[in-house]
Amino acid sequence: MTTVDYLALLAGAGNTIAISAIAIVLGSPLGLMLALIRWAKVPGLDGLVAILVSLLRATPSVTLMLLVYFALPVLGIELPRVVAAVSTLALGSMAYNCEIWRGALLTFPKDQLDAAKAFGMRRNLRLQHIILPQLVRSALPALVNEMTLLIKVSPAIAVIGVADVTRAAVRIGASTYQPLPPFTVALLIYLAIIGALVLAQRLFENRQLAGNAA
Repeated sequence: MTTVDYLALLAGAGNTIAISAIAIVLGSPLGLMLALIRWAKVPGLDGLVAILVSLLRATPSVTLMLLVYFALPVLGIELPRVVAAVSTLALGSMAYNCEIWRGALLTFPKDQLDAAKAFGMRRNLRLQHIILPQLVRSALPALVNEMTLLIKVSPAIAVIGVADVTRAAVRIGASTYQPLPPFTVALLIYLAIIGALVLAQRLFENRQLAGNAA
């Protein structure tokens, strides 16, 4: 492998990290919003959200990517490749995050909410000061696991022509007739990205434990 090949893999890694990070930043709060709708059983919306989440979770990432990029132009909506890639991954992240947040909400101690209501605390304050801080701690392992899964399915963006780590490795292997070196480097890049996520999770958990002990 030449220096140019390594640079191509690093450029692909940059695209993978950037697109996945934006998808996570969009998908997590959107998933929380949908989870709150389901948790509160908002009339008329609860069922629609349940159907949407089920459809998104049942659709393979590659199929959803192709639908977003090739089907939307039929409706007059044409998205650039990168926007289509981010949107598709964000939709998948939103669906899985919704179930993670909803699971955490369903197991939230009801007596804490009853006590807050008894003190006259408004709903938005209960959400901000009581529910969300504990929700993040309880849902964090599952959220990080979902983030790692999103990184693993991110090569789906290659089907619409976005250059990621896997696509770069395929190109290098095809041009050099030596697929093992570029795919080995790609594997190491994915391990580094996912390892950084897991490390960040552990640091956050340790800080939370230290704060509770203090």
